[in-house]
Amino acid sequence: MSVLIVIPARYASTRYPGKPLVPLTGATGEQRTLVERSWRAACSVQGADRVVVATDDDRIKDAAEAFGAEVVMTSPECANGTERCAEAHAALGGGYEIVVNLQGDAPLTPHWFVEDLVAGLRDAPGMGLATPVLRCNGETLNSLLADRKAGRVGGTTAVFAEDRSALYFSKEVVPYCGGTYGAGENTPVYHHVGVYAYRPDALAAYPGWRTGPLEGLEGLEQLRFLENGRKVLCVEVDARGREFWELNNPEDVPRLEAMMKKMGHE
Repeated sequence: MSVLIVIPARYASTRYPGKPLVPLTGATGEQRTLVERSWRAACSVQGADRVVVATDDDRIKDAAEAFGAEVVMTSPECANGTERCAEAHAALGGGYEIVVNLQGDAPLTPHWFVEDLVAGLRDAPGMGLATPVLRCNGETLNSLLADRKAGRVGGTTAVFAEDRSALYFSKEVVPYCGGTYGAGENTPVYHHVGVYAYRPDALAAYPGWRTGPLEGLEGLEQLRFLENGRKVLCVEVDARGREFWELNNPEDVPRLEAMMKKMGHE
């Protein structure tokens, strides 16, 4: 089953302009941009047939080509990464059986998250797309709650039904849980990992739907599928002791760099 990985990269981010080109210092002291680290993560995925960076900005294009990435130029009118992936897939002539959207703000995404995601979608023929979720321990939950208390978005959480089909995604911490949890204790909260695997028909349909009220309020592209009656499969992944965080705000840079040094990322 042929797999294309697309890394959508937009310079004009509202919360963090120029985010893909932010340098991150690894364990050896070497600096690499966020988009390069995301591309390296994508290239480590087993079973991927092609990896491309999709952007509308020449600065990102030049930087990506300089470190060896294949770049697909897309329209500045793309509202989000899913629309950019749909356009990139079409520009490449289509033909891939699964298209993975590896958003460029999670450079610590382990390769097995994507591999398990693709396997999960392959095993669910009735689903048009899938996305990973990671069960939060007490330490991660407390970090998410602290970010919200400070007015920052630390991550997205997901709730899903018994059959693992998504019920909702939110930048708030859902579901509400009033209890306290130890740092290593499992909680009822699942952190949504910003990766998607689409079947081509679901991906091609997406740009034709209008932005719904929930997507507009939350700023979460995957809600457009739910608002149009499409099921989203949540695939639970295992961190295997690895720390995971997304770069959403400038304040996340030192946190990510500390994690990279701890994990030995160059």
